[in-house]
Amino acid sequence: MMVKQKIRDGTLFYECEECHLLYEEKIWAERCEDFCSTHHACSLEITKHASKTNS
Repeated sequence: MMVKQKIRDGTLFYECEECHLLYEEKIWAERCEDFCSTHHACSLEITKHASKTNS
């Protein structure tokens, strides 16, 4: 899998394809996706970096 790029309100975000959280930095989306796919759950340490625009 590879994180998706999404544009919301003119800002580029990266989306974890497992849980669909959005991140402003690609590295956090990649870490989230790796964790989600391995553990079938989200990591609080990673998701705290998610964008506040998730909805």
